[in-house]
Amino acid sequence: MGPLKETWYSGPSCTASEVPADTRAFLQVLESLAAAPCAPSQAEEVEMRCARQLFQWDKDIVVARAPGRLDVLGGISDYSGSLVLQQPTSEACHAAVQLLPCSSGSQEPQCTAVSFHADGVHRVPQFRCSMSALFPNGRPLPYDRAQELFKEDARTSWAAYAVGCLLVLARELNVVLHAQEVAILVSSDVPEGKGVSSSAAIEVSTMKAMLGALQIELPGRDLALLCVKVENLVVGAPCGTMDQMACNLGNAQELLALKCQPAELQPAVSIPHSVRFWGIDSGERHSVGGNSYGSVRIGAFMGLRIASQAAFDKQKKRHGVAAVEAGEPAEDVSEHKRRRMDANSTQIQALRDCPAPICGGYLANLTPSAWVHWVEEALPESILGSDFLKEYGSHYDEATTRVDPKARYAVRVPTAHPVFESHRVAVFRQVLCGPKDSDQLLLLGELMRQSHESYGRCKLGSPGTDRLVHLVQEHMEAAKKKGRMPHLFGAKITGGGSGGTVCIVGAATAEAEAVVQEIIQVYAKERGLPSLPQVFRGSSMGAMTFGHVLLSSGALDL
Repeated sequence: MGPLKETWYSGPSCTASEVPADTRAFLQVLESLAAAPCAPSQAEEVEMRCARQLFQWDKDIVVARAPGRLDVLGGISDYSGSLVLQQPTSEACHAAVQLLPCSSGSQEPQCTAVSFHADGVHRVPQFRCSMSALFPNGRPLPYDRAQELFKEDARTSWAAYAVGCLLVLARELNVVLHAQEVAILVSSDVPEGKGVSSSAAIEVSTMKAMLGALQIELPGRDLALLCVKVENLVVGAPCGTMDQMACNLGNAQELLALKCQPAELQPAVSIPHSVRFWGIDSGERHSVGGNSYGSVRIGAFMGLRIASQAAFDKQKKRHGVAAVEAGEPAEDVSEHKRRRMDANSTQIQALRDCPAPICGGYLANLTPSAWVHWVEEALPESILGSDFLKEYGSHYDEATTRVDPKARYAVRVPTAHPVFESHRVAVFRQVLCGPKDSDQLLLLGELMRQSHESYGRCKLGSPGTDRLVHLVQEHMEAAKKKGRMPHLFGAKITGGGSGGTVCIVGAATAEAEAVVQEIIQVYAKERGLPSLPQVFRGSSMGAMTFGHVLLSSGALDL
């Protein structure tokens, strides 16, 4: 078996000489596995043994890379249409994919996925099933049945993020895959449960590698939205669009600016040389599939539904329901015409049952002044799920979340959060593009602190993240007492909240880095941690900029 030959594709900004160090290391691992595919050592780790036997090493393999993302501002407001600002992390996930047509008369094709670093998160490293289980009678499983399949064994549920790409490609793009032998290797340095989009990194890297193997080119936005379907419909986690868009379309030294309606890419924001962002892992595990995140999302959509009903009822009272649909003042609609429209128009009846959502269905399109003027007073503090369903029926988000009749949902606070968060993000972007002085950093820090407090009101905070934010605040207060400027200027919880990572903004100086080190040392000592918390520094290219690598048997040494 000769060494593998690498060929770069569709990565215009990434040549072989500019390949990230983590990619070079991953390719070297593949090279070592290919060198002796049939002679695993007894002492070799199970995951390495599985990976060594995964591929047919004399056939093409496609490799792709996707980073995680640090949520600088925007967070959970993505599902409400907010502008969000995201920095791709230096840490990334690599996926290697091999698709081989199954010849007639051969054994039934299989789908096999292997994950490195499985032992550390209490899962088995290999998932294997027949393609007929994923494609009964040659047709892809419905999404609800796919969820059930991957949840049968918690130890292999991780495979939904990777293998789910097959089902989404088949269902959404009509790609014929049921007769293919599929092998997927996932190796991720994006830590799980830290709120830095480990799941999106797996989905995007796997989807990019699969598309490369299939020789299908898709715009970056379309690829990211397919990955959102993997998470929403196959995994069953109610995420928005920002994670997959950031992992796919982000770039180093920039903040991806995304208006999540559902995924409108805006010009990237260059990070000034005087500003730096850090992420500190709180050690408290985060999950967008958790009850708190889901309840807050449901509460926000309940608020949208109730506000939309209030707006519709107000308009109906003013003009009459027929005029609402016909666009005519009530006095201009004859009684005969009104009766005919009421009798024949199912659309009007539908409006009575569930009016179209205000603001195009996105709470982020409400201004803070509109919230104060009329929306806030129209919403209850909370509501029992059964009462909401009886009064309003739909909450506009049935495709992703379900209202539990027995649960009580906060409404007013979760609805307010995206209204004010979207405004904060817009101001943050303007300030970041403005004059580079101490006032800039002070304003950026204050906006981040406001966001953190709003998460807390939504019950999406945690003791660890609150403490990290407070340690930054203590540094600022100590500097103020000494009559000098601080080195760090603010911090906030990130992503879906309830643990995970805290984002810090500060000056791009050695002194600021030293303060970050002091904070993690204090935090580790206070909480009795066996090691210092992980710090996320710097950024890297997204999956679209990276492109993909085609590996084949050849003569070029890696």
